[in-house]
Parts: sequence; C-alpha cells; structure tokens
Amino acid sequence: MLHDAVTFDGALGSTRGVEDTIAGLGRMFAMTEQVDVLHRWIDGPDVLTWFELSTRAAGPLAIVNWSHVEAGRITWIRVTFDPRPLLS
Repeated sequence: MLHDAVTFDGALGSTRGVEDTIAGLGRMFAMTEQVDVLHRWIDGPDVLTWFELSTRAAGPLAIVNWSHVEAGRITWIRVTFDPRPLLS
C-alpha cells in the first residue's frame, strides 16, 4: 500500500520511507483503543478521511488524514488534529 518513498507529517512527528512510517503508525496504533471513521472523501489521487480516535489517555480526538495515491500506492500522508489532550 505504501510507496517506498512515502512521507508522513503530523502534529506529533514526521517519518520518511516505508519502514519509518510503518514504525510510527505502529506506535500510534499501539496506544489506540478505537477508531471511528466518520467520513471519507475521494478526489482523484487524494483521499481525505475524518475520524475519531480514542486512546486510554484521551479521546475521542477529531482527526483528519489526507493521503495522496500514485500508481496504487500511498506517496504521502498528512494528519492534523489538536494534540493537547495527549500531551497532558
């Protein structure tokens, strides 16, 4: 699913490459208790997903994930949300 040169940029960090991105996503999902996808928009190669994520420490957090797909692989991911509940 991920392009070899995938990039991830979010409120709590950035990654470069498949291994780094999978490791970062793994850390996030390790603390995730629930994800509820509220809506997904597709516009050509761009996919925007609005979801709520809950952890043991906080939630639900409103999060937006914008991914770009080329030749069937995700080339970049941008995530935005208010990270303050996770930082307290």
